[in-house]
Amino acid sequence: MIAGITWGAIALGLAATLVAGFVRGLAGFGLAILLVPVLGLAIAPAEAVVVGNGLGFLVSFMGLRQQVADTEPSAWIIGGVALLAIPAGLFALAAAGPDLARLLIALIAIGAFVAVLLPGKPHHRPGKGETVATGIASGLLTGFAGMPGPPVVPYYLRRDIPPAVARASMMSIFIVTQGAGVVLAILLGKANLRELWLVMALYPVVVIGNWLGSRAFGRIDTGAWRVIAGCVLGAAALGAVIKL
Repeated sequence: MIAGITWGAIALGLAATLVAGFVRGLAGFGLAILLVPVLGLAIAPAEAVVVGNGLGFLVSFMGLRQQVADTEPSAWIIGGVALLAIPAGLFALAAAGPDLARLLIALIAIGAFVAVLLPGKPHHRPGKGETVATGIASGLLTGFAGMPGPPVVPYYLRRDIPPAVARASMMSIFIVTQGAGVVLAILLGKANLRELWLVMALYPVVVIGNWLGSRAFGRIDTGAWRVIAGCVLGAAALGAVIKL
């Protein structure tokens, strides 16, 4: 046992981090959606959220220049609006009991799985209202579950835009939301040294997974990587619910 975490939980966390990093590198999303529910089975949900946000923020600096160049302008609007909603999500997480938080986080992951597999809207152009609503939902889920992705994923993936643009836009939103989530958790006293240790311990693993996923990106067609990511997210969410 290390830092109060059993060896079995450590092995589970390492495996989940590697897979989550690969999915993130391949699809541009999925790190927190996959990782937080699994980590929440080994440590407190609030800790899992901080760790998920920390890992997501740090890994976002890989390939940042190309990412920013490919990002759609809507991503900066969504990210900016999300910043305003993150504190409300953090307070909601603090108010919920651990069991309720674990259940809600697992259900959010299931929702993301369903959203990924929904039929696309190739001719849809989101208006300002939809863009702002996506930002609000992303911010709330960043604070509550460490998951800015569930509202963002269908916003980009169900439209007829190049995969590189969708992937980069989602990554740009995540670096804004997850970085803010970490800072706010520290300022509000919801983060501690153990969570920092966990982020540092898991970071090399997520980097390896992200690197492998990035190499696979571009070699797999759009439909295939969407299905792969969705199935992995669904399996993780189902596993979390069964465990509960």
